[in-house]
Parts: sequence; C-alpha cells; structure tokens
Amino acid sequence: MSAAEAQTAAQRLVDIRRQLHQQPELSGEEYETTEAIKRWLTEAGIRIVDYGLPTGVIAEIGGKPGREGAHGADNAKTQVEHGLPIVALRADIDALPIEEETGLPYASKVKGKMHACGHDFHTAALLGAAFALKGREKELPGIVRLLFQPAEEKAKGAQQLIRSGALEGVDAIFGIHNKPDLPVGTIGVRSGPFMAAADGFIVEVAGVGTHAAAPETGIDPIVTASHIITALQTIVSRNVSALDQAVISVTRLHAGSAWNVISDKAVFDGTIRTFTEEVRQTVRQRFEQVASGVAAAFGTTAAVKWLEGPPAVVNDARWATFASRIAKTQALTVVEPALSPAGEDFSFYLQQTAGAFLFVGTDGPQQWHHPAFELDEAALPGTAGLLAGLAGEALRELAAKR
Repeated sequence: MSAAEAQTAAQRLVDIRRQLHQQPELSGEEYETTEAIKRWLTEAGIRIVDYGLPTGVIAEIGGKPGREGAHGADNAKTQVEHGLPIVALRADIDALPIEEETGLPYASKVKGKMHACGHDFHTAALLGAAFALKGREKELPGIVRLLFQPAEEKAKGAQQLIRSGALEGVDAIFGIHNKPDLPVGTIGVRSGPFMAAADGFIVEVAGVGTHAAAPETGIDPIVTASHIITALQTIVSRNVSALDQAVISVTRLHAGSAWNVISDKAVFDGTIRTFTEEVRQTVRQRFEQVASGVAAAFGTTAAVKWLEGPPAVVNDARWATFASRIAKTQALTVVEPALSPAGEDFSFYLQQTAGAFLFVGTDGPQQWHHPAFELDEAALPGTAGLLAGLAGEALRELAAKR
C-alpha cells in the first residue's frame, strides 16, 4: 500500500468513527449503528452471518460461505467440520447516557447520549481490520469472525452473542479497549487478571420509625447503616490478602423524608471490584455477614440484594504472549499495564474461549465516561492493523497444528 493509499484508508476510518460519534445509541438501541455497520461491510464484500440478533452484527472473512438462509451457528458447525480454525475479533458498539461537553465539530447530535467510552473508535478499528483482512482473504488459512457487539455498557451483550452461538467453533478471541492514559502507539497487555469483576449491591436496613425527639422509642436505621458502611471497609483491610486487590465503595445512602422524623428504613448501594473469583466470593460472603451481624447488634435487619456484573477479565497466558509478540512486529510499544478496576463483559467470552484483551493507547485528556472524553484518532490505523495481524497470525498458528 502506497503512502497515499494508506492516508486515504486512515481518513476513511476517521470519517466512520466521526459518523458513529455523532449518532450514539444506548445499549440495546443500536439499530442505526447496526445498519451502518452492515452497509460498510456489504460495500466491502464481507459476508454478514445471521445469528438472529436484534442489534449488533456478526460477519466472517475467509473459509467458505455457509448455506443460504442457515442460522449462523449451523454455518459455524459446517466450517468446523471442514477443519478450519476460527479466530474472533470483537468491538462493542453502544454509547452512554451522557451529555457531551467536548465542543468538537463532530460532537453528538443526540441530546443526552454520547460515545464517552470510545466504542465508536473500537467499531471503526474493527471495520478497518475487516477491510484489510478482506484484501488478503485468499491467504487466510481459516475464518475470521467479526463480532460487533451491542450492550457492553449494561454487561448484557456478550452473553447475548454467546447464547446466539457466535462462539461456536471459535479457537481464539481478541478484543481491544482504548486507554486515554497510554500514548498512541502503545499497547497494554498482561497475562492473567486484567480488568475487575464489577458487582453492585443494594442494602436495605429495616428499623422502627419514630419522632426524632424521642429516638429511644424507635430503632434508628440510619445509625445502623452508618455502622455497617464503616464496618464493610474492614473486609478489604482484614479479609483480603495484601497480595490481592479489592474495592468496596458505597456510593449512595437514602433514608427518611422529614427533618424531625426517624425513618423506618435506610437504603444504601454501591459497587465491589475484585480480580479473582476466589476473592470475589470471599468479599461477598463477608459483606453479608458484616451487614447482618451489625444490623442484629442494633436490633435491626439488613437485606442484601446483589447486582451481579461481569466477572474479571482473565487473559490466557498463551494468547497474551502472542499478542505482545504481534504488537512488537508492528513497531508498537508493549507495556504491562496496572490492573484496571473497570468492568468489561469481554470476560464472558474468555470464560468460554481462550484469548486476550488489550489496551491501545489513545492519549486522551479525560478518562472513560467523562462528558469531555476524547481520544487521538491517530491511533485508528495502528489499532486496525493490530487486530488484522492478531487474526491472521493466530489463524496461521492454529492451522499449522491441525
């Protein structure tokens, strides 16, 4: 590819990203985004496979087209029977309910919605990888399955794709997420735990309401909730090893509606972040014990409701090392990033199929989910090239062992 052709290809990805950025859609509502992705894939001659998804797109490059009208999982089974390896690449496509404050000329045109996590960047990068792989489709010793996944922000999309059969026959899977605090040209990858399990909780403390001037005639749930919240912090400091990591954050507390009345109920909620399933279960067990024990000491009860989020992202050692090697061959700088306490539903794929999740540097001024979030689009060509390289080289390694 000449310098002029490379510049044209890079500008196309920028244009795609900006078009997506101006028309953000929330989790489960990505209808226009889905149609736009299908249009770009069709224009490139890339086959779209029907998995019965209301939003989101699955497409394939390489191998043999399946039976017309067959469900995606049935066609995947046919490809496996032919002995062809399959490597999946995933990008998330949904936006967030945030009012954009970037002031960019291509800012969101939809009030109260914004691509504040860079999923538009991920989608454009995967499309760029798709265009590159299509150009050398005849050289691929297997199939690249492209997963344009909806509803990542609600941690529902990955499981939806898994139930549809999108991982049928997949030998390895790779995904990326932009990282604003890494410079462009830098890739963050590590084996094992990478991003946190993200669980939520709601605790309802039941007391006995009374007049605020006569607290002895009731049981104050606010005092109880305050003691529970304080005691919960000892779980991390006294029940989790210093060699492990965990976070318990109470983010909201509500009780009562009048200044001179002690309410009969107090409710607080928040989140727990952990990096291994063992610590995750330990923290949750101790959380319930602390909540019920402290409540009982004050003559109240505490009911804990769990909002189960995605498990920790745990990279396969083989494919994490492989990804590091491929990145270096593309003159990218590879670093081992700190564990991220953010959650990612890519973890559900890694529970089913070996693979790796990577950070790509985008040198942005703000972190994810900020109304002024922005990234350096100069990272798009390199990210697309990395995804294409991961898929192509992984297929070659897998095919060589069959």
